[in-house]
Amino acid sequence: METLRAGATPLVLGGDHSIAMGTMSGISAHSRARRQTAGLLWFDAHADMNTPASSPSGNVHGMPLAHLLGYGDAQLSRVLGAHPAVAAKNVAIVGLRDIDRAERRFITRSGVSVFTMDDIDEFGMPEIARRALKIINAGTAGFHISFDLDGCDPTVIPATGTPVADGVTLPEANLLLRECARDGGMMSMEVVELNPLLDRTNVSAQRAVELIRSALGGGIRKGTPAVVSENAGGQGGRCSKRAVYL
Repeated sequence: METLRAGATPLVLGGDHSIAMGTMSGISAHSRARRQTAGLLWFDAHADMNTPASSPSGNVHGMPLAHLLGYGDAQLSRVLGAHPAVAAKNVAIVGLRDIDRAERRFITRSGVSVFTMDDIDEFGMPEIARRALKIINAGTAGFHISFDLDGCDPTVIPATGTPVADGVTLPEANLLLRECARDGGMMSMEVVELNPLLDRTNVSAQRAVELIRSALGGGIRKGTPAVVSENAGGQGGRCSKRAVYL
């Protein structure tokens, strides 16, 4: 909040995705103090919309978005007094491809907007970025990007603890973040779920830095290799994506 008050852009590095409950709540508190609201771009292979009552695993990092929307544990859903920390109508989830049955029902009822890998394949990332930005900017003072690296394909980011095949490619992820930078509404960003112990020659960390640079308007460094999934196929060598039906 101090960083926002100073007119700078907070960049938070995780850690697992549970830190988003604090990060977005801080953005919300800052906005509320100015009688404003903020939107949320949630980039993730998972929805993270379980609650303590519905979670099959009990892992808190599978619950942050549900709590930011005001559900679940009374304390976790009211960090800094925010309840909810973000309105469902201003939430866009991008890259979703791995949800369980209880989450599926919750997502459908919640009112958040979801763009699955099937949507990205069908419409292309430029169109998905346009739609997501319209949602998170509608009536808000700006938006927070909560970027879980497992939203990318594991061949792009191998150093994450919960990899899911058939994810967002490196060019697609960079394009999404460049569009966010071009929009000018980004208030803050967090990047989570990078585990250096799982990395291969530091490639995941290097690509995470490139993605952050894109979000901050820095573009892609010349010579950055494009990545095609090992199970690539179909037209143009694109990855075979897993459809998620809500």
